[in-house]
Amino acid sequence: MIKQIVKGWAAAVALVLLLAGCQAMTGKTAGQNVDDAALTSRVKSALVMDKAANLTRVDVDTSNGVVSLNGIVDTPEQKWHAEDVVRRVGGVRGINNNLQVKRAG
Repeated sequence: MIKQIVKGWAAAVALVLLLAGCQAMTGKTAGQNVDDAALTSRVKSALVMDKAANLTRVDVDTSNGVVSLNGIVDTPEQKWHAEDVVRRVGGVRGINNNLQVKRAG
């Protein structure tokens, strides 16, 4: 019984240290990492589900609620449409639209 308590306590301490290490390395808490991952997932889903433009190959990164869009799209309209789609996703605090328009040729 005591052995199980000690193992549980040791696991809890290890988890706390691991999460503290994550915060020290990224500057974000574990909760912020989870929030950003969930927001990234919602944004990617919104882009994939959008039928007006082919935005399935847009890379999405999120940091502290600010979504960064990276990749190449075919037209300027797709670039701005992607931003409009992201803007409608709840929880987005800002958008860095780094999408590049493919050059003809």
